[in-house]
Amino acid sequence: MSIMEILKFPSPVLRKRARAILEVDGRIQELAEKMVSTMYDAPGIGLAAPQVGVSERLIVVDLSLGEDPTALIALANPEIICTEGEIDTEEGCLSVPELSENVTRCARVVVRGVDMEGREVEVEGEGLMAVALQHEIDHLDGVLFIDHISKLKRSRYVTKRKKELQEEWKRGG
Repeated sequence: MSIMEILKFPSPVLRKRARAILEVDGRIQELAEKMVSTMYDAPGIGLAAPQVGVSERLIVVDLSLGEDPTALIALANPEIICTEGEIDTEEGCLSVPELSENVTRCARVVVRGVDMEGREVEVEGEGLMAVALQHEIDHLDGVLFIDHISKLKRSRYVTKRKKELQEEWKRGG
């Protein structure tokens, strides 16, 4: 399966609310497969469609990094329907290069969505799985994990990233 380009901050697609998927068809199934290949190649434990330039409500998550075929979750139109507790974990993001910071999230979530066979399903996640689900669903709403850190840390990152992009542009990249 082909590897897709992962968009990096400050790409405008990452800040847009993604469209609902009306039907899980062959196109969506193929997109999910490409996203899984891209996620494993990166490597990462989750990926949302906007990160690969597709503004649709589709996420893939696999904490096993492809080691356990039963661990892969692919959901269209996921929504958090229940939360519990709090957890602080260090987060990073394939679309926010060279940054990881502590973020407070819900410790347990229940997510409802549509699987790749078109069935409505509920997925429960605790700990890292809960964090990954919340992180990817945030992407569908145009929210990045840097929106959950202090303004000072976010501002420093944005300034650093702008300088990197200016240097890339000067080099012709």
